Amino acid sequence: MSDILFKPELTPKQMLDMGVFGGWYFGDYGGVPDDLPDDWFTDAKIATSGFDAHLNHFGVAAGQDRDVWIAKGWITPQDPLGWFQWYCRYTLGRRLAGVDAFQIKRWKAFGARHRPQVIKNCDPGDVFCRPRQRQALLQWAYDPLI
Repeated sequence: MSDILFKPELTPKQMLDMGVFGGWYFGDYGGVPDDLPDDWFTDAKIATSGFDAHLNHFGVAAGQDRDVWIAKGWITPQDPLGWFQWYCRYTLGRRLAGVDAFQIKRWKAFGARHRPQVIKNCDPGDVFCRPRQRQALLQWAYDPLI
Protein backbone atom coordinates (compact mmCIF):
# COMPACT_ATOMS: atom_id res chain seq x y z
CA MET A 1 0.00 0.00 0.00
CA SER A 2 1.41 3.33 -1.01
CA ASP A 3 2.37 6.15 1.35
CA ILE A 4 0.16 8.31 -0.86
CA LEU A 5 -2.89 6.64 0.70
CA PHE A 6 -1.69 7.30 4.25
CA LYS A 7 -1.86 10.95 5.26
CA PRO A 8 -2.28 11.20 9.03
CA GLU A 9 -3.21 14.66 10.26
CA LEU A 10 -1.23 14.46 13.51
CA THR A 11 2.23 13.20 14.38
CA PRO A 12 2.78 10.84 17.32
CA LYS A 13 4.30 13.75 19.28
CA GLN A 14 1.25 15.94 18.64
CA MET A 15 -1.01 13.11 19.75
CA LEU A 16 0.96 12.54 22.95
CA ASP A 17 1.02 16.28 23.69
CA MET A 18 -2.75 16.54 23.25
CA GLY A 19 -3.44 13.54 25.49
CA VAL A 20 -4.17 10.03 24.27
CA PHE A 21 -4.73 6.54 25.69
CA GLY A 22 -5.22 7.87 29.21
CA GLY A 23 -1.51 8.57 29.32
CA TRP A 24 -0.86 4.87 29.78
CA TYR A 25 -0.26 3.36 26.33
CA PHE A 26 3.24 2.16 27.23
CA GLY A 27 2.74 1.94 31.00
CA ASP A 28 2.05 -1.76 31.49
CA TYR A 29 4.91 -2.64 29.17
CA GLY A 30 7.91 -1.10 30.88
CA GLY A 31 7.32 2.52 29.94
CA VAL A 32 8.40 4.40 26.85
CA PRO A 33 10.26 2.14 24.40
CA ASP A 34 13.89 2.98 23.71
CA ASP A 35 13.23 3.19 19.97
CA LEU A 36 11.16 6.39 20.29
CA PRO A 37 12.67 9.89 20.48
CA ASP A 38 12.83 11.43 23.95
CA ASP A 39 11.55 14.77 22.64
CA TRP A 40 8.21 13.14 21.78
CA PHE A 41 7.61 12.89 25.52
CA THR A 42 8.75 16.34 26.66
CA ASP A 43 5.19 17.73 26.78
CA ALA A 44 3.31 14.42 26.61
CA LYS A 45 0.48 13.74 29.00
CA ILE A 46 1.76 10.58 30.70
CA ALA A 47 0.13 8.79 33.63
CA THR A 48 2.30 7.53 36.46
CA SER A 49 0.09 4.79 37.86
CA GLY A 50 -2.44 3.55 35.33
CA PHE A 51 -4.94 4.76 32.77
CA ASP A 52 -6.32 8.22 33.57
CA ALA A 53 -9.09 9.48 31.30
CA HIS A 54 -8.50 13.01 32.61
CA LEU A 55 -5.19 13.01 30.70
CA ASN A 56 -7.04 12.45 27.43
CA HIS A 57 -7.63 15.60 25.40
CA PHE A 58 -11.40 15.34 25.81
CA GLY A 59 -11.26 13.96 29.37
CA VAL A 60 -13.09 10.76 28.44
CA ALA A 61 -12.14 7.15 27.85
CA ALA A 62 -12.42 6.07 24.22
CA GLY A 63 -11.68 2.91 22.31
CA GLN A 64 -11.45 -0.77 23.04
CA ASP A 65 -9.19 -2.38 25.61
CA ARG A 66 -6.22 -4.56 24.74
CA ASP A 67 -8.13 -7.82 25.21
CA VAL A 68 -10.48 -6.80 22.41
CA TRP A 69 -7.52 -5.81 20.20
CA ILE A 70 -6.04 -9.28 20.66
CA ALA A 71 -9.36 -11.09 20.12
CA LYS A 72 -9.98 -9.13 16.90
CA GLY A 73 -6.50 -9.90 15.54
CA TRP A 74 -5.42 -6.25 15.59
CA ILE A 75 -2.11 -6.96 17.32
CA THR A 76 0.82 -8.01 15.15
CA PRO A 77 4.00 -9.72 16.39
CA GLN A 78 6.02 -6.76 15.06
CA ASP A 79 4.05 -4.26 17.16
CA PRO A 80 2.68 -6.04 20.22
CA LEU A 81 1.29 -2.80 21.65
CA GLY A 82 -0.91 -2.15 18.62
CA TRP A 83 -1.64 0.55 16.08
CA PHE A 84 0.02 3.48 17.84
CA GLN A 85 3.26 1.57 18.29
CA TRP A 86 3.16 0.72 14.58
CA TYR A 87 2.45 4.39 13.71
CA CYS A 88 5.36 5.61 15.83
CA ARG A 89 7.75 3.22 14.12
CA TYR A 90 6.32 3.99 10.68
CA THR A 91 6.84 7.71 11.33
CA LEU A 92 10.47 6.96 12.16
CA GLY A 93 10.92 5.26 8.79
CA ARG A 94 10.36 1.58 9.43
CA ARG A 95 8.58 -0.16 6.54
CA LEU A 96 7.08 -3.66 6.64
CA ALA A 97 4.94 -4.11 3.53
CA GLY A 98 2.33 -6.53 4.88
CA VAL A 99 2.05 -4.92 8.31
CA ASP A 100 1.95 -1.41 6.82
CA ALA A 101 -0.84 -2.37 4.42
CA PHE A 102 -2.84 -3.94 7.26
CA GLN A 103 -2.49 -0.93 9.56
CA ILE A 104 -3.11 1.66 6.84
CA LYS A 105 -6.27 -0.19 5.84
CA ARG A 106 -7.45 -0.09 9.46
CA TRP A 107 -6.59 3.63 9.73
CA LYS A 108 -8.54 4.47 6.57
CA ALA A 109 -11.57 2.42 7.66
CA PHE A 110 -11.64 4.10 11.07
CA GLY A 111 -11.55 7.58 9.58
CA ALA A 112 -14.12 6.71 6.92
CA ARG A 113 -16.51 5.51 9.63
CA HIS A 114 -16.03 8.14 12.35
CA ARG A 115 -15.07 11.46 10.71
CA PRO A 116 -18.31 11.76 8.70
CA GLN A 117 -20.37 11.08 11.84
CA VAL A 118 -18.73 13.96 13.71
CA ILE A 119 -19.08 16.29 10.72
CA LYS A 120 -22.72 15.33 10.17
CA ASN A 121 -23.83 15.48 13.80
CA CYS A 122 -21.84 18.38 15.24
CA ASP A 123 -22.10 22.09 14.60
CA PRO A 124 -18.86 23.54 13.18
CA GLY A 125 -16.66 24.71 16.03
CA ASP A 126 -18.50 22.70 18.71
CA VAL A 127 -15.53 20.67 19.91
CA PHE A 128 -17.53 19.34 22.86
CA CYS A 129 -19.92 17.45 20.58
CA ARG A 130 -19.20 13.69 20.56
CA PRO A 131 -16.16 13.79 22.84
CA ARG A 132 -15.61 10.01 22.82
CA GLN A 133 -15.67 9.88 19.06
CA ARG A 134 -13.34 12.88 18.83
CA GLN A 135 -10.96 11.28 21.34
CA ALA A 136 -10.97 8.10 19.27
CA LEU A 137 -10.22 10.09 16.10
CA LEU A 138 -7.29 11.73 17.90
CA GLN A 139 -5.98 8.30 18.88
CA TRP A 140 -5.94 7.39 15.18
CA ALA A 141 -4.00 10.53 14.15
CA TYR A 142 -7.05 12.35 12.77
CA ASP A 143 -7.59 15.97 13.78
CA PRO A 144 -10.46 15.77 16.28
CA LEU A 145 -11.18 19.48 16.04
CA ILE A 146 -12.85 19.18 12.63
